[in-house]
Parts: sequence; structure tokens; C-alpha cells
Amino acid sequence: MTKKASPSRDTSVAALRVAVVGVGGVGGVFGARLAQAGHELHFVARGATAEALRTRGLYLESVDGDLHLPQVAVHEQAATIGVADVVFVAVKATQVAGIAPTLTSLIGDATIVVPLQNGVEAATLLADVLPPASVIDGLCRVMAMQTAPGHIRHTAVTPVLELGPRAGQTLEPARAATLDKLVAAVKTAGMHPIVPPDMAVAIWEKFLFIEPLGAVCAAAHEAIGPVRETPATRALLDQALEEVLAVGRAMGVTWPERAKADVWARYDALPADGSTSMARDLMGRRPSEFDAQTGAVIRLARRHAVPVPVHDVLYAVLLPAATPAT
Repeated sequence: MTKKASPSRDTSVAALRVAVVGVGGVGGVFGARLAQAGHELHFVARGATAEALRTRGLYLESVDGDLHLPQVAVHEQAATIGVADVVFVAVKATQVAGIAPTLTSLIGDATIVVPLQNGVEAATLLADVLPPASVIDGLCRVMAMQTAPGHIRHTAVTPVLELGPRAGQTLEPARAATLDKLVAAVKTAGMHPIVPPDMAVAIWEKFLFIEPLGAVCAAAHEAIGPVRETPATRALLDQALEEVLAVGRAMGVTWPERAKADVWARYDALPADGSTSMARDLMGRRPSEFDAQTGAVIRLARRHAVPVPVHDVLYAVLLPAATPAT
């Protein structure tokens, strides 16, 4: 991996108190980089991950430069942290509803809660339990995985964080100020923040990118390269993309004209040996986001009477390997 010098915190950027709930690939990358940039990070983890973080710290093996944080603040319960400026919810999508009630003590008048799941329902689930004004929409783009408790491997894509108010939401001044501070913090930590004009479109564009690729790779039991280079699976992936586009339209999403072409350009640029987290989890028979991704396509398609024959087959084929999240 390429080594880079550790940056010191830009003193023109306000220091943030950040809680990261879930220290897998995504939470590990964003938390490590913000901690490296001098912000106050608190990680919520349990079991082997909590023990590893306490005893050995957090290791990040990254295409943007390796990093070891020998001492990090670890909490098994969010209630021991107190109020945070920012709460990153980085657990699996299937765990969001269960974890939401445990986060109430983190929320103050200026707190923003940022979900980072690979689905289209997380913010709604959080806002059903937490103060709705505190929950914004969020998504990230990064290829990272936990290779061992407390050890994260970031293999591609300098992290991108898209975030902003949910549809119909106007942020109160204090929370809007926190959002601005977070955008500045992410940028000075060497990552790419984006506040798009329409977060609903942004979330569905991410879903369009991640779900078909994860489902087809898992069904084929192959990495990205063989799937995109084999004509039959490439065609299957293209049909799956068309189905997600159709479901999104039924949900009111106004897709950009080049939505599918842009996804294909990104697919073709990914490392051949890469994979999505859902595909890795399904192939490894671990708890996965299958229900929150492929299951969501099926549910929403049924609700809006959209035919999704490819997803019907993918769902049936992958269901036996889908282990409920714990």
C-alpha cells in the first residue's frame, strides 16, 4: 500500500465529536480518517471488535495510505458517550431498526444522524425512532472490508460521502451548521463530501450501483471481473439494472438520462477481483444486507406492480444462503 504522511488537523475547521456505530469496513474507514485529522471519535462496538480496538487499536490498510490508531475510544453502549455532533450509523441495513432506540442519548439540539447503509430505507427507520429533525440522508462510496476485528482493508475508491436533508426536510440552523462543519471535516480529512440537490435521487443512484452487482456476483459466486466479462452474466446484470430503474421510477425517482450508462462505466472501472459487501457476505454465508437490498427490490416492485423477473430468480436462488443478521 502507498504510505502517506499523517495530516494534522486544519485549525480553520471546527473539531467535531463523532460517534461511529458499527466498526466494519465503512465505519472503520470514515472513523479512522476523521480521527487521523484530529476530530474526537467514539466507536460503538461489541465482542471481538471491541476487544481488539481496546487492546490493539484500529488498523486501516488503505490505497490512500495505511494508518494505525493505537488508542481509540471504544464503547459497548452508545449511552456512555453522551451527546455527539455527528452520529454515523454504519451497521448492516438489517440492524438499523434494532439499533435505533439505543442512540437516543447521542442526540442534542445540533446533532445530525447520518445513515451509511446500502439501501433505500435506513433514514426512514431511524426517523421513526429518533427525533426526525436530527436524521438526514446519507450514503457513501468506498470499497472496504473488515478482514479481522479492528483491521480494515480499503481496496479502492477514495471515500465519498453524500449527505443532505431528507425529502421535504428543512434543517434547523444549528443542525445545518453541523452539516457544514462535517462537510469541511470530511474534505480536510482527505475524503470527498458531496451535498447533492436531491438526496432521494442520490440514494437510488447508489442503490442502482450496488444492488444488481451484489446480487449477480453472489448468484454467480464470482468476483466482479468474471461477471462483467462473461456475456451471459453481463446481460443478466444489465437486465437487473433495468429492473431497479423501473422500481425507482414507480417510487417517484427522476433518473438522470445517463443513469445506467454511468453505472456501467463505474462497473467497468472496478478492480476485477473486487466484490460488494452483500456478495461477500452471501458467498461466505454470513449475515448480510440481502433483505434490505434484493428483498427491498422485491417488496417495492410488488407494492407498485412492477414486473421484476430477473430479481424474482435472483431472490429465489440466493434466499437459502441469506442468513438473518444478528
